[in-house]
Amino acid sequence: MQTNLADFIRNTPDGDEADSILRKCVHCGFCTATCPTYQLLGDELDGPRGRIYLIKQMVEGAPVTRSTQVHLDRCLTCRNCETTCPSGVQYGRLVEIGRKITEEKVTRPLSQRLMRRMLASFVPNSALFTPTMRLGQHFRPFLPKKLRDKVPARQKPLEWPIAKHPRKMLMLAGCVQPSMMPNVNIATARVLDALGVETVIAPDAGCCGAIRLHLGYHDDALDDLRANIDAWWPHIEQGVEAIVMNASGCGATVKEYAHLLRDDPAYAEKARRVVELTRDIAEILPEFEEALVSATRRRSVHTVAFHPPCTLQHGQQVRGAVEHLLTALGVEVRLPADSHLCCGSAGTYSLTQPRLSYALRDQKLEQLQAQEPQIIVSANVGCIAHLQSGTSTPVAHWIELVEHMLSV
Repeated sequence: MQTNLADFIRNTPDGDEADSILRKCVHCGFCTATCPTYQLLGDELDGPRGRIYLIKQMVEGAPVTRSTQVHLDRCLTCRNCETTCPSGVQYGRLVEIGRKITEEKVTRPLSQRLMRRMLASFVPNSALFTPTMRLGQHFRPFLPKKLRDKVPARQKPLEWPIAKHPRKMLMLAGCVQPSMMPNVNIATARVLDALGVETVIAPDAGCCGAIRLHLGYHDDALDDLRANIDAWWPHIEQGVEAIVMNASGCGATVKEYAHLLRDDPAYAEKARRVVELTRDIAEILPEFEEALVSATRRRSVHTVAFHPPCTLQHGQQVRGAVEHLLTALGVEVRLPADSHLCCGSAGTYSLTQPRLSYALRDQKLEQLQAQEPQIIVSANVGCIAHLQSGTSTPVAHWIELVEHMLSV
């Protein structure tokens, strides 16, 4: 694809990156076959190829319209198209550049501006989010269904392990997971403890930055990144082996820290080191597979349907690890026919694009429930909550299942 960048973006970091990505696109259209929104809407501009053309036009100086913004808003950033693309087009990075330009050039309706500002201020702030979630969980039976869908039932927390081990790994607790699903973090720590690894949490680390980044608050998101690096850095200097992620959406974002902070002289090198250390829990446990198999005590769950989140399989390019590990532990893992497609959660997407989000959820649940599982497992807090809102079949994080099997 030939490009001729406009003056406003020529010879800038975003311009150079957009130019490089656009030139890789060969218009083949393979991406449209795996794009969830294109499959739902059938509009070329609601698929990756159409959105790439819209971004090309805007970086070449064409007027940026509200219509362009709507088509970019509808993108889930699932990055399925990247997995499909034979030319290696980094669509996820390109669409973020396009969104940044539209935010600068197009004024959103007041209702959208208020909602997005509220989400960007409230969701990543655990001091606000946690007490509100607790209140919602207390009154959950009385909430309207649409609101109840966003408030998972309160979990009875497991006990955090207290043993000390020479081997130590950092873990990002996250901004919403501790209040929505605390046992995901605790189960992760308990499994690692059983394997002789101590889990450390830096209390000053907060949101990974994904919420604000995808809502268009780019500078605020970079502040989130820097705050996490500052919180983690003393532990990194002390020699932690890894930074563990058990929310694949957070993992996909943290693995982009070096790219996002590439032009920050104070943080670029530290961000690169953070990325080197960051690993999803599914990337860590294969080292311990033999120990896990021998330590397994009970298998009350024999059959699961696994929903691999987009941020795991497309964002982090981690595929097959969860299925392999659970199979080794004696669990039959069944993948739905459309396991490559998004469930519609996508961070705040279910709030900003509810019609598309719930249509994708219902399609995904139909395929998952066709596997007749005892439970559905996934690897991201947002996907788990979103799927659970549409089914009575239990939905959990796969690490919770592993912890259950290790418990005596």
